[in-house]
Amino acid sequence: MKFMEIQILKDEKNELEFKIDNQTLAEILRVYLNEDSNVKMAAWRKEHYSKPLLFKIESDGKSAKKALSDAISKLQKDLEKYSDEFKKAVK
Repeated sequence: MKFMEIQILKDEKNELEFKIDNQTLAEILRVYLNEDSNVKMAAWRKEHYSKPLLFKIESDGKSAKKALSDAISKLQKDLEKYSDEFKKAVK
């Protein structure tokens, strides 16, 4: 099993910056984070195709790490729901 590498570049209460090597996951996280009313900005950029993405989160009202954790939890719940629905459909 390959684990995804994340390198934290900036870790402050309301701001988090990190490098991530999975564009699909970065885009899904961006969408989920931007649904949170406490997130002022969640975005990623890719400087070069051979380099990891740079992801930035700015929050207000809760820490950027908590916002990221909440987005991951919501994503996991949604994936479980979709997996259950798929299993029912295939039976």
